[in-house]
Amino acid sequence: MFKDLLQRGSEKLSELKTDALKFKSKKFLHAAMSGSALVSFADGSIDQVEKDKMRVFIENNPALSIYSRVDVLEAFNEYLSALEVDLDMGEAKAMDALAKIKGKDDEARLVLRMVVSIGKSDGDFDQSEKAMVIKIGRELGLDANDFID
Repeated sequence: MFKDLLQRGSEKLSELKTDALKFKSKKFLHAAMSGSALVSFADGSIDQVEKDKMRVFIENNPALSIYSRVDVLEAFNEYLSALEVDLDMGEAKAMDALAKIKGKDDEARLVLRMVVSIGKSDGDFDQSEKAMVIKIGRELGLDANDFID
């Protein structure tokens, strides 16, 4: 049973990479990283351990392996820094990046699947993360509840 669960998880990650290859663009990268930063910062803060975990997650995410590691981390850090400096302005900047792929349903769905997986990555998909995923879904024009198990 555990082996089947691991297999399904591996298949889902492979699907993310295959889907991401179709959308390799700066807009997609920034939407994915802004959403990642928003979910990471959903409780209003992020400590160094959480930052390190997120960086490892991002570096090992198959959907993001189509981009250079430097580009991915720079984009993530850009949005995370903006949130740390000023939460409202940082969130506005991140939402603006997400809005650039609104109406591109396949891209938006992939970003939403990615941010859900980030929320679940530590084994505790808490209420603040779920609320942020729902907010991201609204910005993308999608019902995030369809993505939250």
